[in-house]
Amino acid sequence: MRILSGVQSSGRLHIGNYYGALRQFVQLQDEGEAYFFIANLHALTTVRDPKQAEELTREAAVAYLSLGLDPKKAVLFRQSDVKEVLELNWILGTVVPHAHLERAHSYKDKVAKGISPDFGLFAYPVLMAADILLYSADAVPVGKDQIQHIEFARDWAVKFNVTYVPGYDPQDPEGKEKGHAPGILKLPAARIQESTAVVPGVDGQKMSKSYGNTIELFGDEKEIKKRIMSVKTDSTPVEAPKPTENAPLYDLLKVMLPESRFKEVDASWRAGGKGYGDYKKQLLEAFHETFGPARQRRQELLSDPAELERILQDGAERARAEASRLMQRVRRAVGIP
Repeated sequence: MRILSGVQSSGRLHIGNYYGALRQFVQLQDEGEAYFFIANLHALTTVRDPKQAEELTREAAVAYLSLGLDPKKAVLFRQSDVKEVLELNWILGTVVPHAHLERAHSYKDKVAKGISPDFGLFAYPVLMAADILLYSADAVPVGKDQIQHIEFARDWAVKFNVTYVPGYDPQDPEGKEKGHAPGILKLPAARIQESTAVVPGVDGQKMSKSYGNTIELFGDEKEIKKRIMSVKTDSTPVEAPKPTENAPLYDLLKVMLPESRFKEVDASWRAGGKGYGDYKKQLLEAFHETFGPARQRRQELLSDPAELERILQDGAERARAEASRLMQRVRRAVGIP
């Protein structure tokens, strides 16, 4: 099984990135052939400072490695180091219906928030699909809010195969039946981590850099404490049972605490007798217990930039070898020498 996913380098990584994606990535590297990339081309839709773009890309790579990704097991690379993705992006875009892009959540949500739309934002899902399809991924770990991107990738892969592969049957995409040809672009499947697909931010919305409600993985200790102590709560008295619905502090404790410890917290939360401040202190302790070793490893990696670059270049070479094989077939199919 080939697994592929990535993290956009458009801001500091936060615990939502970890529980919604990075932790799963580390686990999946033992389950199959894993390709993980830093989406620095996607990041250009929001990051316009070149020095910041380079720094954030480096930070994302360091985060992957600090949190347990093994470059000997998984292929770790920068999206921009594999130029074939831009070629597939264009070729795939020639069969993408305009209406699909208009109803893309990533586009509609940004426009609804008043962000001025540009081509990069509008065509964002096509590049994401090219990332997935270029490596013939079987499974793509995503959050629930990203399922549409996988559906688009599947739909556009089918459209490309129908257009350019004689004998291709969408009902038999692998060409197992006599007279049917397998598609060039493989149909990926979404792999969702149900329990932590959406991590709440300090304000109760989904944790996101766009909302400014994150708790950074590698932020300053004082700022981390400030963020955790500012998690939104209601006015329930100390002695009263606390609500479990629409309660970001409760949800964050559920995500971060080991199951046995959360059972204790859950019991006291429902019984009453403790204030929200006590629970925020437990959340802060859980943060340092979970991420303390990774934060130390990060400092070690940042002190050796040459080794970090060597790891990324090695990953890029391995990724390009796979990408070039697929693009040879794609070029032949569409009539490009």
